[in-house]
Amino acid sequence: MSTLETQKEIAGMPEISIKAEPVFHISSFKVTNSLVLSAVVMIAFVYIAFRYFNEIKSPRKTGFFYVINVLLRTLYDLFGSIMGRNINFFFPLLSAFFVYILLQNWFGLLPGVGSIMVAVTEGVHVLHIPLFRGNNADINATLALAIISVVLMQVYGVKFLGFKAHIQKYVNLSNPINFFLGFLEILSEISRVLSFAFRLFGNIFAGEVLMTIVAFLVPVLASFPFLILEIFVGMVQALVFSLLTSVFMSLAVAKHHG
Repeated sequence: MSTLETQKEIAGMPEISIKAEPVFHISSFKVTNSLVLSAVVMIAFVYIAFRYFNEIKSPRKTGFFYVINVLLRTLYDLFGSIMGRNINFFFPLLSAFFVYILLQNWFGLLPGVGSIMVAVTEGVHVLHIPLFRGNNADINATLALAIISVVLMQVYGVKFLGFKAHIQKYVNLSNPINFFLGFLEILSEISRVLSFAFRLFGNIFAGEVLMTIVAFLVPVLASFPFLILEIFVGMVQALVFSLLTSVFMSLAVAKHHG
């Protein structure tokens, strides 16, 4: 096979990038395709929140209100079984995690995401990259969510237990055993960040790769069953992230008696 034929064959293959590609720049800041879709999702998230809030006060409710209300009540009961009497304080945070991650996952499955291409100049080369990319298929986004989750565990641990009681979980010089256990707690918090980030990223990125390959091999309707699967996976991953956050948050604010 000639070099030209090989290049044409490679050019026809689907391109899968493990990192988000910059679409344009604002000064020195790179705006990536995952950030573009994230902005769209954020607008949708704010719209849903404000519309639901306005319909709460309205005497006439629409189907939109009842769908969101059923979802929130279900989440409230689910998180309430874990958080107990602290549920009213933590529910806004936990439900926001769930809804935001769910929207990010599902918006990444919409038609046009990954298929609408834009020309970007890189030096002397002109590259064609997707305008939109699922935000949770970008490790930077899932790492940011993981850091927010774990940092808030520490913040609320201090708020509920006090600084001294909370920090003693990590730094306790009373005896060698407690000192060693504190060191393990620190490692545990670091591992939670990595676990949160890579679990969400791995599942969503793998789904995107699967959808891309199937659509390339069998373009007509073959990817539909996988689309349904990814819709389910997106919901499960949002639920796993928010549920694990609620479990670890409950442990962080629990008072231990010894």
